[in-house]
Amino acid sequence: MRASLLQIAVDPDESPKSRRARVTSLVAEQRGVADLVVLPELWPVGAFAYESFEAEAEPLTGPTHEAMAKAAADASVWLHAGSIVERAPDGALYNTALVFSPSGDLVASYRKIHRFGFDKGEAVMMAAGDELVTVPVPGLPLGVATCYDLRFPELFRGLVDAGALAFAVPAGWPARRREHWTLLARARAVENQAYVLACCTAGTHAGVPQAGHSLVVDPWGEVLAEAGEAEEVLTVDLDPALVATTRDQFPALKDRRLGVPSPRA
Repeated sequence: MRASLLQIAVDPDESPKSRRARVTSLVAEQRGVADLVVLPELWPVGAFAYESFEAEAEPLTGPTHEAMAKAAADASVWLHAGSIVERAPDGALYNTALVFSPSGDLVASYRKIHRFGFDKGEAVMMAAGDELVTVPVPGLPLGVATCYDLRFPELFRGLVDAGALAFAVPAGWPARRREHWTLLARARAVENQAYVLACCTAGTHAGVPQAGHSLVVDPWGEVLAEAGEAEEVLTVDLDPALVATTRDQFPALKDRRLGVPSPRA
């Protein structure tokens, strides 16, 4: 399986509408190149552009859904389309990830559980999700997490218990904590013996320089590829069998004593 991470630059001088059209073209260009494409967190508006959240919020089946569904179908890829500011029917805002099949169907949505901001920004403007989400990508079941979720290992354990062999983690991670970004991505891979596809934004938006440095980590914690700080497409070959081999050769997950799901009767 081949995966492409599209590290999108979020330029404040580019409108969300223009960026949406540009990203649609970038995804479509992955036809014949990748089987799975991953975009960053909140790329239509910018993860730190809090003042724009209300104005740019959209329903789950809004303009980003429409554009990304077409892009996934045109490219014939599984598409984790990053996340949007979703306005729910009751008016609440969520940081919601969208995942499409190669036919362009929305197969999963994930409302970010851990909101960043320490009682300001996203943490107070958005409601929290409460459901773990996995996607049945053939051969490589995908667990879905978003940005700040990366700091909460129990979420990833839950995704492993649900069958995930890889994690897609779109983010709008700030440059000043880039070392945490790469460290935590590798830690989640090592402790869960799974691939981590961590896709961050590039550039600067809302005055916050972005970390960039999207990376793909294998189940042993080895970094297979890492982007720089500018907009970039990172394409990597993944071997789903490596997850099983790693877990067989070093069966640490079998030694878990805490938080292990009870056997079914």
